[in-house]
Amino acid sequence: MTTIDSLSHWRLERDTDGLAWLTFDRAGSAVNALSADTMAELAVVLDALDAAPPKGLIIQSGKATGFIVGADVNEFANLDTPEQARGLVARGWNLFNRLAAVRYPTLALIQGHCLGGGLELALACRYRLVADQPGTSLALPEVMLGIFPGWGGMLRLPQVIGAPAALDMMLTGRGADARRAAALGLADARVPTRLLQAAARQTVLSKKPPRRARGLGGLANRWPFKAIVANRARKQIADKDPLGHYPAAPAIVTLWEKHGGNALQAPELIDRIISSDTARNLLRVFRLQERLKANGKQPGVAPARHVHVVGAGTMGGDIAAWCALKGMTVTLQDQDMARIAPAIKRAAALYARRLKDSRLARAALDRLIPDPAGGGVPRADIIIEAISEQADAKRALYASLEPRMKAHALLATNTSSLSLETLRAGLARPDRLVGIHFFNPVAKMPLVEVVHTDGDVGEMGSNAGSNAGINAASTMSDATARACAFVGQIDKLALPVKSAPGFLVNAVLAPYMLQAMRSVDEGLAPETVDAAMVAFGMPMGPLELADTVGLDIARAAGEALADGAEPPRCLADRLARGDLGKKTGKGFYTWRDGKPVKAAKNNAEKDKAAQANAAMGKANAAPAAAAPDGLAQRLIQPLVDATRQRVEDGVVADADLADAGVIFGTGFAPFTGGPLHYQGSNAYPRSRTAHAD
Repeated sequence: MTTIDSLSHWRLERDTDGLAWLTFDRAGSAVNALSADTMAELAVVLDALDAAPPKGLIIQSGKATGFIVGADVNEFANLDTPEQARGLVARGWNLFNRLAAVRYPTLALIQGHCLGGGLELALACRYRLVADQPGTSLALPEVMLGIFPGWGGMLRLPQVIGAPAALDMMLTGRGADARRAAALGLADARVPTRLLQAAARQTVLSKKPPRRARGLGGLANRWPFKAIVANRARKQIADKDPLGHYPAAPAIVTLWEKHGGNALQAPELIDRIISSDTARNLLRVFRLQERLKANGKQPGVAPARHVHVVGAGTMGGDIAAWCALKGMTVTLQDQDMARIAPAIKRAAALYARRLKDSRLARAALDRLIPDPAGGGVPRADIIIEAISEQADAKRALYASLEPRMKAHALLATNTSSLSLETLRAGLARPDRLVGIHFFNPVAKMPLVEVVHTDGDVGEMGSNAGSNAGINAASTMSDATARACAFVGQIDKLALPVKSAPGFLVNAVLAPYMLQAMRSVDEGLAPETVDAAMVAFGMPMGPLELADTVGLDIARAAGEALADGAEPPRCLADRLARGDLGKKTGKGFYTWRDGKPVKAAKNNAEKDKAAQANAAMGKANAAPAAAAPDGLAQRLIQPLVDATRQRVEDGVVADADLADAGVIFGTGFAPFTGGPLHYQGSNAYPRSRTAHAD
């Protein structure tokens, strides 16, 4: 039996002022996560404090990695029965209700991540202070795992910051940094790190009443306003997810509106959400994401401090801007300042949007240094080439760079189509060149493909189909490992891929987009094609995507993989007219203010759900006039087949990583668990062209 003297995860200390300081430091883990044993120990602590109440309780983290990252997802994954699911909800609900009801004041002292169950614990405290530093983040991201914040978040967050703001956080999973948390009232104050403990002591003894939402936000927690806010939220959810692929979002609204945030009052809803395919698939996606993050953690690899980028176009300029945002010194080279200036302007807009603090934005912009003469080359730890897709031009550039580079500097190319073998020809040290392939827009796309050759990675190529090799540092060359570490350092997801036409992401997108274009050749409107895939769960339709990346780029990707087949007529016609998509203002759509103008938009919105049902071939559907049965499946099949082929060819190590790459590189509907997982599930109506398992 655990006692206050035999705790493994918590440390309780009392100071001379009568304050209790409770430090959470989960044993055997780099992060604090709330598991059954850590929560049982917290109950033991509360027993001890009930017996001898302190003047105040301050809860803090003993981890440098942050406050609490949430519940232990492994326990959620192991729920086999409805009774187990209800028991897990009851565990946190009852414990945090007990914390909220103690007689003495309580304070959560938050540094770093405070997520999910961690924020629910903090909300059960009377006060919350946040460290005013980068990396502080407060969020209830359960909806992104297909579940709901059942340990008091749906009750207390609306009470503290108001229902509209709380629903926005719970339905999107978006976090609040220190500045926003204080502005929302989610934190009582944001405090410089050096003053945290003094501020915590002062606040917990202040006898101030706990924060509560006022004004319209507070009124929205009461009838009849509560019903109005709930109905508006349901409408917004239905507009974004007409087929109900993500049932947790409407469940959160119902639990808040009708059950006061107490899921235990709706056991049938607990059973339905937690046992849903969506929840299991989103948990799978979370684990895939963690696997990609692990690629970015390479032991013994020193962090890059200086990055030099050659090519200030859209990709090169935005890569440079992102690296500076993440704290690196960046020199950006192009032929003259006139070519660099637009990249600096875009960077300034990015920093203003992301940082929301003029001082931080100015500091980031100061780290991004225009360098037409290339003076940063000898000082750079990594040099990224992002010039035009011409092999001869790239090799000529490398020949001028290599003699000036530091001995251990890494040379990387952002090529999207050229083979490493071709680009390495002529280098004195060919093994130092790797591919680091970003996607557009750089600031939004989380995946980066790290391109290697068979000779670079000892076991990786032979481990295709294995779940191990890709993540083992021993299978990576030094250059590949350092490239992965760099990608992790800038908070992107590193996916090692073998040098092959299109690598992974472009190789699966090209046949998908070409199939969509052939549907246009057959008489379907672009709006009809795209609406079917958006309803399926894609972030945008394939033709809008083609317009966004550029129809010339789409053609080049298709040619590399088409085995000499003629391009679709609709593509050839547009290219002949010079209509290249978003960048020229016209492609499959006319673009205005950065957005596509779609014909009969209102009618398309009204018919979206019916059109998607018809596209999926569902019985009793009321199809839109132009949407044939099975449209979505016909469009998605080439993507699925290409993904499987990439696994069989060893371009990626296994099917799970292929699914991860397609989800995070294309936005493939996360609720499916990825294209190959989806193909293997009962939800997938196999076509005759589907690959046999």
